[in-house]
Amino acid sequence: MDQGANSRRRAGFTLIEVMIVIAIVVALTGIVALSVFGRQKEADRKLAEIDLNNLQSALKLFRFDHGRWPTEQEGLRVLWDSTALDAEADQSKAKKYLDKPMPTDRWGLAWNYRPVSEHGDEDLYDLWSNGPDKIEGTEDDVTSYTKSDAETGGSTPSEMPSTGSPSTGG
Repeated sequence: MDQGANSRRRAGFTLIEVMIVIAIVVALTGIVALSVFGRQKEADRKLAEIDLNNLQSALKLFRFDHGRWPTEQEGLRVLWDSTALDAEADQSKAKKYLDKPMPTDRWGLAWNYRPVSEHGDEDLYDLWSNGPDKIEGTEDDVTSYTKSDAETGGSTPSEMPSTGSPSTGG
């Protein structure tokens, strides 16, 4: 009879075995969550760079049509909302340069736009996102100029956005 009781006890899991399995599942879930979160940050950054490139292309088309960059008052809004065009501008050239509005970056903040670059070449503009930390001038910013441009005062319209700190001075 003693053997029957032993075999019945071995048929199920003990409390310790169940707790060990739960601990392993929780640990694996945590590792997977950290991995996915890290990938999400990387994906947001890449998408912000793509958005910046789209804005730059729209700005170039606007300049081609109007012979100038959008004013500070028009801002980036003029790229998707032709009613934002300055009243003194040639209204016959008013059109959408982007299919959908892009007023904010991937982190929910407005894109920063300056129609006259503070990085040396006054014929260019500055365009940047403050990045995931939402603080201007830090290493995670996504910019239309390179970090060396911000440091040296030189700026060239780059096709690839860069990580760098926008300069607040001229």
